[in-house]
Amino acid sequence: MAGGNLSPRQKMINLMYLIFIAMLALNMSKEVLSAFGLMNERLVESNESAEERNNNFVDNLKLKAEEQPEKYEPLKADAEKLHKLAKDFDSYLAELKGKMTATVDNPTDYEIMDKGDYLDQNFFKGAKLKDDGQKFLDHINGFREGVISLLSGKKGMESIIAGVKDKFNTDPVKRGAGTVEWLDHNYKGFPLVASLTKMTQIQADIKTTESEVLSNMLKGTLTDEVSMKNYATLMETSKSAYFNGEQFDGEIVLGRTDASTKPNRVELTLDGRKLVENKDFTIEGGKVKLKVGTGGVGEHKISGNLYFSQEGEEVVVEVKQSFATVSKPNSATISADKMNVVYRGVKNPMTISFAGIPDNRVTASAQGLSRAGGSTYVMDATQIKGREVTINVTGKLPDGKPVSDRATFRIKDLPKPTGTVRGEDGAIKMQKGSLKISTIGAKFDDFDFELPLRVTGFKFKVPGQPTINVKGNKLDSRSQAILAKAKRGSDVTIFDIEAKASGVSVILKKVSPIIIELTN
Repeated sequence: MAGGNLSPRQKMINLMYLIFIAMLALNMSKEVLSAFGLMNERLVESNESAEERNNNFVDNLKLKAEEQPEKYEPLKADAEKLHKLAKDFDSYLAELKGKMTATVDNPTDYEIMDKGDYLDQNFFKGAKLKDDGQKFLDHINGFREGVISLLSGKKGMESIIAGVKDKFNTDPVKRGAGTVEWLDHNYKGFPLVASLTKMTQIQADIKTTESEVLSNMLKGTLTDEVSMKNYATLMETSKSAYFNGEQFDGEIVLGRTDASTKPNRVELTLDGRKLVENKDFTIEGGKVKLKVGTGGVGEHKISGNLYFSQEGEEVVVEVKQSFATVSKPNSATISADKMNVVYRGVKNPMTISFAGIPDNRVTASAQGLSRAGGSTYVMDATQIKGREVTINVTGKLPDGKPVSDRATFRIKDLPKPTGTVRGEDGAIKMQKGSLKISTIGAKFDDFDFELPLRVTGFKFKVPGQPTINVKGNKLDSRSQAILAKAKRGSDVTIFDIEAKASGVSVILKKVSPIIIELTN
């Protein structure tokens, strides 16, 4: 630009242009350096708040574990492992950043942090890494694998594991036609302030990861705690026994059966007599299990208090219950353990007994009925052609006199299974990406038996595309390919779902289809 056959005046003008452009570039570089520095300051402030929240969470969890160890001790143990992983990595980065800023006179003057000498000299040796560079990589990889190992197999942690793999990935980076090592790509030749900010961002990712994991852990525990699976129905009555012709005033309520919800202290009396722990009662699985005699005929009162620790304070729950002792009856008790009907195709458990008569002096007979032991029987109604079955029961009293009774049960077919996607059924809205990896299942709605169904195949239909027959319980490559062509708002259908159940001796009814509205 300043050479050739130009006049001295033109050469001087061109040289001034070059100097002016260089000055502009220099000013822009300083502005960029300052921007990095300000970003680093904001990240440091955010990290301090996040660290305080995470520390408070762990401290509160320790208190809960002291109050309810059965419920919170496993969560506390995982939280402490995660907290140590995060703290060790964060402390290493803080120390490394301190060494980096020690190389400049004023660590708050970001415009002088335009060199990358510190990391270039301490991390790299030509195409190889020095010990400090390898140590930096080892910390990243160690944190990533440590978190994945801790969360592996835990329900609801799949998205967090995927996020950790992405945020703390150190695989080689594609550059042009080839690849370059991750550490070279991110830190080699960069200004000091840029590298400093990147490390502060890694600290932010560490704290965010810890916060997400802790929140999901607690969410899972609280979800289990309030789950209806931890409740059973109880009957509350104004008295323990009623006469013929009276109005029954019972109320059905829910009672917790969560084994981790156990009292710290129990004070009970039976008819005014103090009950002694391990003699008159034990605390088992969140229940106070009584071991007292029924006493004479009549009503007996149990009263007292259960004491629980909550948020460092003692909470008192009053006990005011009663039970009645009656003379032994001579009529049979026949009941289905699961329901008031029996189903074809499954083994229906039943309890058959006569009150006051030992099980070995009681016999029961009916088509498909077999004795499993004691008062436990199994009814297999598969071969019964009618819609009812009658069970005849005979018992022998201590004096040798026989007594008999009978009961009739309805026979029903297994209900129609319902198709599901990731546990949801009916008309569902979801994204393509979610459907692509979702599991297709089937279930019995409102069915009292634990009878898991296994899907072995289904048909998949996208509007305007041919129907795909899929083997297994997930979309295969062909169905995923036509899913990618589906438009937003279109309805895809999963139908002709093939399902099987272990131990079922009849053909299942056709599984209801699933309709999914795509949201993207």
